[in-house]
Amino acid sequence: MKNRYYDLNSYFRNMFGCRVQKITVDAGLNCPNRDGTISTGGCIYCNAQGSGTGAHGKGLSITQQLIAGKAALSKRYKAEKFIAYFQSYSNTYAPYEKLKSLYDEALSVENIAGLSIGTRPDCVNENILKLLESYAKDSLIWVEYGLQSANNETLLRINRGHDFDCFKKAVNSTKGRGIKICAHVILGLPGEDKSQMLNTAKALAELKIDGIKLHLLYVVKGTEMEAIYLSGNYRCLEQDEYAQLVCDFLELLPKDTVIQRLTGDPHRNELVAPLWSPEKANTLILIKNILENRDSWQGKYYRLLAKKYG
Repeated sequence: MKNRYYDLNSYFRNMFGCRVQKITVDAGLNCPNRDGTISTGGCIYCNAQGSGTGAHGKGLSITQQLIAGKAALSKRYKAEKFIAYFQSYSNTYAPYEKLKSLYDEALSVENIAGLSIGTRPDCVNENILKLLESYAKDSLIWVEYGLQSANNETLLRINRGHDFDCFKKAVNSTKGRGIKICAHVILGLPGEDKSQMLNTAKALAELKIDGIKLHLLYVVKGTEMEAIYLSGNYRCLEQDEYAQLVCDFLELLPKDTVIQRLTGDPHRNELVAPLWSPEKANTLILIKNILENRDSWQGKYYRLLAKKYG
């Protein structure tokens, strides 16, 4: 078996017939879990930039960020089309007109084939979804909802600020509009065991989510997770342990779920632990080898779950 999971590059090539790359853009938006609407501390693992590039703080417009990204990715990957990825913080958390202006600007740049919008499930409403639906008529539109876990106790523990029902409501409100839905999941969250992590896979399989991003929980300087880790009250996953969990997770998902990511990209200058986490290529090889040694693949056990769902 050539491909044991449905990766993002294969999805893009199937859709566009060429190499497509996502360009990360920073729109300078905020998050209700940081500005006091829900909380001021954010999720316990989140860094000060909200996983962003800091480009907005340097005065770079969306257009400037996309042009620079296109130049770099065209040279490195021979990419012909691009997706503008609004990553930093919550990218539907702003007034309607501001969001429309940002999205319009991105889609006006040459060879931008669509948008991928990272946000929270509690930061969408009917007007925003109608706006995205209008773009989806001519462009590829993905909404990436941060879930992290389907376990409400875990969501409370990490100060997520919403529960699983909130995520399900956002997903159901987004479906049927031509918008693709991606869920972000973190493996290794404090207090979660293997069965709870795999219950998240089962819950997402039941919802028939279009795409998944899997992340390792790594400890970043200046976060609450750093204090928990340094106190000895948290143990990071080992590399093989994480790779095994990823394979377990993949086996429970439908074959047509697009696997947008299998592990994250921590910044070395802010990483506390685990020290193996920047070894992304080695982790991906390990996942590939485990699947081959198991003679396994994405969706191997999904049919059994589907029978249960009816």
